[in-house]
Amino acid sequence: MKVLLLNGSPHEKGCTYTALSEAAQALEADGIETEILWVGRSAGIGCAGCGACAKLGKCVVDDIVNTIAEKVRQCDGLIVGSPVHYASASGQITGVMDRLFYSAGAALRCKPGAAVVSARRAGTTAALDQLNKYFMINQMPVVSSRYWNMVHGSTAEDVLKDEEGVAVMRTLGHNMAWLLKSIAAGREAGVPEPVQVPPARTNFIR
Repeated sequence: MKVLLLNGSPHEKGCTYTALSEAAQALEADGIETEILWVGRSAGIGCAGCGACAKLGKCVVDDIVNTIAEKVRQCDGLIVGSPVHYASASGQITGVMDRLFYSAGAALRCKPGAAVVSARRAGTTAALDQLNKYFMINQMPVVSSRYWNMVHGSTAEDVLKDEEGVAVMRTLGHNMAWLLKSIAAGREAGVPEPVQVPPARTNFIR
Protein backbone atom coordinates (compact mmCIF):
# COMPACT_ATOMS: atom_id res chain seq x y z
CA MET A 1 0.00 0.00 0.00
CA LYS A 2 1.10 3.53 -0.73
CA VAL A 3 0.17 7.07 0.28
CA LEU A 4 0.95 10.10 -1.86
CA LEU A 5 1.67 13.32 0.04
CA LEU A 6 1.44 16.63 -1.83
CA ASN A 7 3.52 19.56 -0.61
CA GLY A 8 1.64 22.66 -1.71
CA SER A 9 4.16 25.15 -0.34
CA PRO A 10 6.29 27.37 -2.60
CA HIS A 11 9.18 26.34 -0.33
CA GLU A 12 10.34 22.79 -1.05
CA LYS A 13 11.75 21.92 2.38
CA GLY A 14 9.97 24.33 4.72
CA CYS A 15 7.28 24.02 7.40
CA THR A 16 4.74 22.12 5.31
CA TYR A 17 7.33 19.59 4.18
CA THR A 18 8.43 19.07 7.78
CA ALA A 19 4.85 18.36 8.87
CA LEU A 20 4.28 15.96 5.98
CA SER A 21 7.56 14.19 6.73
CA GLU A 22 6.44 13.44 10.28
CA ALA A 23 3.22 11.87 8.98
CA ALA A 24 5.16 9.96 6.33
CA GLN A 25 7.58 8.54 8.88
CA ALA A 26 4.66 7.19 10.93
CA LEU A 27 3.13 5.62 7.81
CA GLU A 28 6.45 4.02 6.89
CA ALA A 29 6.83 2.67 10.43
CA ASP A 30 3.46 0.94 9.95
CA GLY A 31 4.54 -0.62 6.67
CA ILE A 32 2.94 1.87 4.26
CA GLU A 33 5.03 3.18 1.37
CA THR A 34 5.04 6.96 0.94
CA GLU A 35 6.02 9.56 -1.63
CA ILE A 36 6.18 13.30 -0.99
CA LEU A 37 5.68 15.27 -4.20
CA TRP A 38 6.48 18.97 -4.22
CA VAL A 39 3.88 20.95 -6.13
CA GLY A 40 5.84 24.09 -5.40
CA ARG A 41 5.81 26.51 -8.28
CA SER A 42 5.01 23.90 -10.93
CA ALA A 43 1.28 24.53 -11.12
CA GLY A 44 0.86 27.28 -13.67
CA ILE A 45 -2.89 27.91 -13.80
CA GLY A 46 -6.12 27.08 -12.05
CA CYS A 47 -9.09 25.27 -13.54
CA ALA A 48 -10.65 27.04 -16.54
CA GLY A 49 -13.88 25.02 -16.34
CA CYS A 50 -13.51 24.05 -20.01
CA GLY A 51 -14.78 20.49 -19.46
CA ALA A 52 -12.19 19.00 -21.81
CA CYS A 53 -11.05 16.54 -19.14
CA ALA A 54 -14.37 14.72 -19.41
CA LYS A 55 -13.50 13.79 -23.00
CA LEU A 56 -9.71 13.45 -22.67
CA GLY A 57 -9.60 11.63 -19.35
CA LYS A 58 -7.01 14.14 -18.16
CA CYS A 59 -6.52 17.89 -17.82
CA VAL A 60 -6.07 19.67 -21.13
CA VAL A 61 -3.09 21.52 -19.61
CA ASP A 62 -0.41 18.84 -19.55
CA ASP A 63 1.64 19.71 -16.48
CA ILE A 64 2.18 18.42 -12.94
CA VAL A 65 -1.57 17.91 -12.42
CA ASN A 66 -1.60 15.05 -14.93
CA THR A 67 1.52 13.63 -13.28
CA ILE A 68 -0.28 13.66 -9.93
CA ALA A 69 -3.36 12.09 -11.52
CA GLU A 70 -1.32 9.12 -12.69
CA LYS A 71 0.19 8.74 -9.23
CA VAL A 72 -3.16 8.84 -7.41
CA ARG A 73 -4.43 6.05 -9.63
CA GLN A 74 -1.66 3.88 -8.18
CA CYS A 75 -1.88 5.03 -4.55
CA ASP A 76 -4.24 4.00 -1.76
CA GLY A 77 -4.41 7.29 0.15
CA LEU A 78 -3.70 10.99 -0.24
CA ILE A 79 -2.40 13.63 2.18
CA VAL A 80 -2.39 17.25 1.02
CA GLY A 81 -0.25 19.82 2.81
CA SER A 82 -0.29 23.60 2.50
CA PRO A 83 0.94 26.72 4.26
CA VAL A 84 -1.72 29.21 5.31
CA HIS A 85 -1.97 32.22 2.98
CA TYR A 86 -4.55 34.79 4.08
CA ALA A 87 -6.45 32.14 6.08
CA SER A 88 -6.62 29.89 3.02
CA ALA A 89 -4.60 27.15 1.37
CA SER A 90 -1.86 28.30 -0.99
CA GLY A 91 -2.74 29.36 -4.52
CA GLN A 92 -0.48 26.59 -5.83
CA ILE A 93 -2.29 23.74 -4.09
CA THR A 94 -5.73 25.26 -4.67
CA GLY A 95 -5.14 25.34 -8.42
CA VAL A 96 -3.82 21.79 -8.38
CA MET A 97 -6.71 20.46 -6.31
CA ASP A 98 -9.35 22.14 -8.48
CA ARG A 99 -7.93 20.62 -11.64
CA LEU A 100 -7.01 17.26 -10.11
CA PHE A 101 -10.43 16.58 -8.63
CA TYR A 102 -12.21 17.80 -11.74
CA SER A 103 -10.15 15.62 -14.09
CA ALA A 104 -9.25 12.60 -11.93
CA GLY A 105 -11.67 12.59 -9.02
CA ALA A 106 -12.98 9.14 -9.95
CA ALA A 107 -9.54 7.67 -9.26
CA LEU A 108 -9.71 8.94 -5.67
CA ARG A 109 -13.24 7.88 -4.72
CA CYS A 110 -13.30 5.83 -1.48
CA LYS A 111 -9.57 6.34 -0.89
CA PRO A 112 -8.70 7.94 2.48
CA GLY A 113 -7.67 11.58 2.35
CA ALA A 114 -6.24 14.03 4.86
CA ALA A 115 -5.20 17.67 4.88
CA VAL A 116 -2.28 19.23 6.77
CA VAL A 117 -1.70 22.95 7.19
CA SER A 118 1.12 25.02 8.64
CA ALA A 119 1.06 28.62 9.86
CA ARG A 120 3.00 31.06 11.94
CA ARG A 121 -0.05 31.85 14.02
CA ALA A 122 -3.63 31.72 12.73
CA GLY A 123 -5.90 30.96 9.77
CA THR A 124 -5.27 27.23 10.08
CA THR A 125 -8.82 26.02 10.68
CA ALA A 126 -10.17 27.94 7.67
CA ALA A 127 -7.47 26.52 5.39
CA LEU A 128 -8.00 23.02 6.79
CA ASP A 129 -11.72 23.25 6.17
CA GLN A 130 -11.10 24.38 2.60
CA LEU A 131 -8.90 21.38 1.81
CA ASN A 132 -11.13 18.85 3.55
CA LYS A 133 -14.03 19.84 1.30
CA TYR A 134 -12.26 18.29 -1.69
CA PHE A 135 -12.30 14.91 0.05
CA MET A 136 -15.85 15.23 1.28
CA ILE A 137 -17.34 16.02 -2.13
CA ASN A 138 -15.50 13.03 -3.60
CA GLN A 139 -16.67 10.29 -1.21
CA MET A 140 -13.23 9.99 0.41
CA PRO A 141 -12.99 8.96 4.09
CA VAL A 142 -11.38 11.91 5.88
CA VAL A 143 -8.59 10.85 8.23
CA SER A 144 -8.31 12.68 11.53
CA SER A 145 -5.78 12.90 14.33
CA ARG A 146 -6.14 13.69 18.04
CA TYR A 147 -6.39 17.40 17.19
CA TRP A 148 -6.79 19.40 13.98
CA ASN A 149 -4.04 18.54 11.50
CA MET A 150 -1.88 21.64 11.87
CA VAL A 151 1.57 22.77 12.94
CA HIS A 152 2.88 26.19 13.89
CA GLY A 153 6.17 27.96 13.22
CA SER A 154 7.96 30.29 10.85
CA THR A 155 10.72 27.80 9.96
CA ALA A 156 11.14 24.06 9.70
CA GLU A 157 13.11 24.19 12.95
CA ASP A 158 10.19 25.96 14.64
CA VAL A 159 7.80 23.24 13.53
CA LEU A 160 9.93 20.56 15.18
CA LYS A 161 9.67 22.56 18.42
CA ASP A 162 5.88 22.42 18.17
CA GLU A 163 5.70 19.17 20.12
CA GLU A 164 1.93 18.97 20.02
CA GLY A 165 1.84 19.61 16.27
CA VAL A 166 4.48 16.95 15.63
CA ALA A 167 2.51 14.46 17.73
CA VAL A 168 -0.61 15.30 15.74
CA MET A 169 1.23 14.57 12.47
CA ARG A 170 2.52 11.25 13.75
CA THR A 171 -0.92 10.26 15.00
CA LEU A 172 -2.37 11.18 11.62
CA GLY A 173 0.10 8.89 9.89
CA HIS A 174 -0.68 5.98 12.20
CA ASN A 175 -4.43 6.58 11.87
CA MET A 176 -4.22 6.56 8.07
CA ALA A 177 -2.16 3.35 8.13
CA TRP A 178 -4.80 1.73 10.35
CA LEU A 179 -7.63 2.83 8.06
CA LEU A 180 -5.83 1.61 4.94
CA LYS A 181 -5.26 -1.79 6.51
CA SER A 182 -8.87 -1.93 7.69
CA ILE A 183 -10.13 -1.19 4.18
CA ALA A 184 -7.81 -3.84 2.74
CA ALA A 185 -9.02 -6.39 5.31
CA GLY A 186 -12.62 -5.57 4.52
CA ARG A 187 -11.98 -5.98 0.82
CA GLU A 188 -10.35 -9.36 1.40
CA ALA A 189 -13.35 -10.41 3.51
CA GLY A 190 -15.69 -9.57 0.65
CA VAL A 191 -17.06 -6.27 1.93
CA PRO A 192 -18.12 -4.29 -1.17
CA GLU A 193 -17.63 -0.59 -1.72
CA PRO A 194 -20.58 1.66 -0.80
CA VAL A 195 -23.66 1.48 -3.00
CA GLN A 196 -23.62 4.36 -5.46
CA VAL A 197 -26.79 6.42 -5.29
CA PRO A 198 -27.63 8.01 -8.67
CA PRO A 199 -26.65 11.70 -8.52
CA ALA A 200 -29.31 14.39 -8.61
CA ARG A 201 -28.25 17.90 -9.62
CA THR A 202 -30.56 20.69 -8.56
CA ASN A 203 -30.37 24.44 -8.20
CA PHE A 204 -32.53 27.13 -6.72
CA ILE A 205 -33.72 28.80 -9.92
CA ARG A 206 -37.39 28.09 -10.61
